[in-house]
Amino acid sequence: MFLTSKRVLLTLLAAVVAITSVPATAAFDNPKARKPPRAKPHRRSAGESLPPLPLPATPLRRSERKRQPAPPALIGMVTFTGSRFVIKDGKRVSAERFPTTQIDVERLTNYANHRLGIRYRYVATTLKSFSWDPVELPLLYITGWTPMPKLSDEAIAGLRRYIYDGGTLIVHAQCGRKEFTETARREIARLFPNRQLAPVDTDSPLFRSYFRITTMRVRKGAEPFKSMPPYLEAVYVGCRPAIIFSPIDLNCGWDVERYPIEGGILYHQDDALALGVNIITCTLANLKYARAFATEKVYHQQGEKTRDELVIGQIVHDGDWDPTPHALPNLLKYIAANTTLNVQFKRDEVNLADESAFDHVALYMTGLRDFKFSPAEVARLRTYLASGGVLVADAAAGRKAFDTAFRRELKRVLPKAELKPVALTSPLFESPFKVRTADYTDAAKAARPNLNAPAMLGIYIEGSLAVIYSPWSLGNGWEQIPYAYNVGYATDDALRLGVNIFAYAVTH
Repeated sequence: MFLTSKRVLLTLLAAVVAITSVPATAAFDNPKARKPPRAKPHRRSAGESLPPLPLPATPLRRSERKRQPAPPALIGMVTFTGSRFVIKDGKRVSAERFPTTQIDVERLTNYANHRLGIRYRYVATTLKSFSWDPVELPLLYITGWTPMPKLSDEAIAGLRRYIYDGGTLIVHAQCGRKEFTETARREIARLFPNRQLAPVDTDSPLFRSYFRITTMRVRKGAEPFKSMPPYLEAVYVGCRPAIIFSPIDLNCGWDVERYPIEGGILYHQDDALALGVNIITCTLANLKYARAFATEKVYHQQGEKTRDELVIGQIVHDGDWDPTPHALPNLLKYIAANTTLNVQFKRDEVNLADESAFDHVALYMTGLRDFKFSPAEVARLRTYLASGGVLVADAAAGRKAFDTAFRRELKRVLPKAELKPVALTSPLFESPFKVRTADYTDAAKAARPNLNAPAMLGIYIEGSLAVIYSPWSLGNGWEQIPYAYNVGYATDDALRLGVNIFAYAVTH
């Protein structure tokens, strides 16, 4: 299994804190900065004649350089203009405001082109000249080893729009320097103050999209290499990692095995290249999803007073509670078209710590990551279920971190109950659609080739289902947005099951 257990995660976090807490020194010299980028390729075309000359002159021949047609740009490497003063050899001298290097992105781009059979390039850009259009540059890359400059409010707004429109931001700490990591976290928090930058679970496509990565070698200074689970942090927009942050040097262009960098923390070059290819693979695979996700769907009755109609309440929690925001609008439309239920096109965000849960016959929850209920939330949910309410839940994209957390937290809510498979003879699969078989996504079939029937789990209270749970994603299917890494039901069957689930919740 590629799920990070709590013990492994805590160990991993402790290791990252330890290796990224190197004391900051103004005199740190990054040898990667002394290695210039490769010269741009050119083609020399020889043997071309000059225009004919009057006889008896002998025609001359010449050779000239020709510029090769440029491949499309994939990565925009962000540079910052300006200078600052530093102390070097006891003297106050001028230096770049934010020095950076091309060594890693250059090597990674070439390696990814070779491994993936693609033809892309990286280009230098600035936040002042960039158009903020992810079609122009699907991936922006910021790397450095000195403090990251504080971005202007205009740049923050532009980056935020770029990410919402489908762009991906990679932030990478050269040599794992604390000076950079602390300031980078500050700027990421400004971009999305309400979204969590947190470790990426090891079942993420980032660690298995091309290379299956379970461990990586990391080196601190000249110390021996140590093996650890792969480590990245991310901010998610929907189900995709929209900001990917590596506090360890994602070292693609430096042979740290033979040339350790004193005061640096770097991944082994081979492991970093593999992880970099996975990042590019995910970015390319997510482009269609990311662009479609940018089209926001609204609940057109959201501002109206709740009437005697079906209004779905969605539980807010600390595990990326809303990774499929387009799901419920589509499902409500499908319910209205295929049942006689009175549907109100709105969604209530429910905090289990207050009384709003009891306003709904059914509550829905989903997520990507680990989460934990407070004691008050546990007690409130227990009372809600005992009072006849129904909890509907699914793991977004089939993510194992949420699945594990949901089972654990549900055990706190109902310690004597067990999640058990719902029999195909249950009324859940009878109305309004009779469901005996179910189609799954390619990613789900790759994990379980024999899947061909609905696999729902439930807990009964007084003869009726009080909890209906799917470890296979329903919400991604409800969204009707193609997501390559969705481990769940195919769209049509996800919608049919969703209608049956909420019809059951209302009628039972």
